[in-house]
Amino acid sequence: MTTAADLPVEERIRQLLDHLGIDQAHFAGRLPRDLTGLVTTYPEVFASLTIIGPTAVDLQTVDRLAAKLLMVNGDQGPIAERVRRVVERVPDVRLVTLRDYAILGWTDVVADHRDEIGSAMLQFLARMNRTAGAKSVPPAAGEGEIAGISYRIRGAGPPLVLLPLWLSPSQWEPLVPRLSEQYCTITLGGIELGAVAILESRGRAVGYVPMVRTLIDTMQLQPGETVLEVGCGTGVLGRWLAHHTGGANRIMGVDINRYLLQEALALVRKEGLEGAIEFAEGSAEALPFPDHSFDVTMSVTVIEEVDANQMLAEMVRVTKPGGRVGVVARAMDMPFLMNFRLRAELRAKVEAPGAIGNVAERGCADASLYQRVHQAGLTRVKMLPQLTTFSRADTTVLQYLQDALFPKLSREEAQEWQGARAQAEAEGTFFMTWPHHCAVGTKP
Repeated sequence: MTTAADLPVEERIRQLLDHLGIDQAHFAGRLPRDLTGLVTTYPEVFASLTIIGPTAVDLQTVDRLAAKLLMVNGDQGPIAERVRRVVERVPDVRLVTLRDYAILGWTDVVADHRDEIGSAMLQFLARMNRTAGAKSVPPAAGEGEIAGISYRIRGAGPPLVLLPLWLSPSQWEPLVPRLSEQYCTITLGGIELGAVAILESRGRAVGYVPMVRTLIDTMQLQPGETVLEVGCGTGVLGRWLAHHTGGANRIMGVDINRYLLQEALALVRKEGLEGAIEFAEGSAEALPFPDHSFDVTMSVTVIEEVDANQMLAEMVRVTKPGGRVGVVARAMDMPFLMNFRLRAELRAKVEAPGAIGNVAERGCADASLYQRVHQAGLTRVKMLPQLTTFSRADTTVLQYLQDALFPKLSREEAQEWQGARAQAEAEGTFFMTWPHHCAVGTKP
């Protein structure tokens, strides 16, 4: 029996549409996890679909909605060439290419190309309205939550549902005023969608929590000490720490992503932790705190996305003398071990270092982390490479890892990988690993 907690994303979105009295809508988003189930189960609800900076190309979605599909992508980055090849194969798909631009997970794409994306979307939506557009809905402005999905409505006209844009700091906000002039824009969020779903699932996973606990234990956190988490995202680790220590420490989370901070605050309120955790908006490269502010400063999988040396310098600056600094980085120089049977050639391809994930130009996603923490002036450095595992139970994280992997595989290789995974799951032996580097040091 399916409970409310077990509802798949497509059923949650369908409940939301039913609640709002919408039979068909234009949709726009980025992550396959948010879209694929809805495309497969309820294709009739799509008047059109716009995908901004696809993290993967779901061929089933392309085939089903080709004539209703607009894709916006950069001409650089890990998936640009694959998107171009898919569109060449399915000429009904419309492609807008942003020149000299790469869209990574944290790229603020709508803010960077607001006018170009806005014009492309409005032209595409107008064309779709002339063929089989969604019916207009009465003017409404409001917000609420249905089936774990939050929504905010602005404007009037044909409904346009805006799903989260992965880790993009501004999300859709730079474009919403323009879209709302002609469409009833319905911006979705909450714990079941986008980056929030993935970060929350990862932060609670049985294979991930031991790594975080090891980090905390190595930093020797004491009751009463203050903690700063740099790049806190949804606050999932801060909430875990508040429960783990019984509220014995004041915890501050800082993040540059306003969208994630809004979700983090909502989740803290739901868990009744308002007095234990605070949040501030700010950059990891210029932390908004005075020198010597915290006893313990930590960061988990953020240093890949920023100027790594600048971030470390800032973490050391805001830490008190004698305080500890702990950093975890995704390890793109270590293999992604997968416990199922594959041909040697395919195994080498999917387990290769760097097979999953991206790193910024000045980011750190390798063993240079250990040299960097020494150069930042930390002493008594402890080096702790970690191998976190995710099993069949961690479906949201596994879907993300699969979506990140598949752009590097042919269709035949992806099918072989899925078949081997299904066999291992049936045998009860399936797991995937996600390697990390971890370093802890003391400020003199």
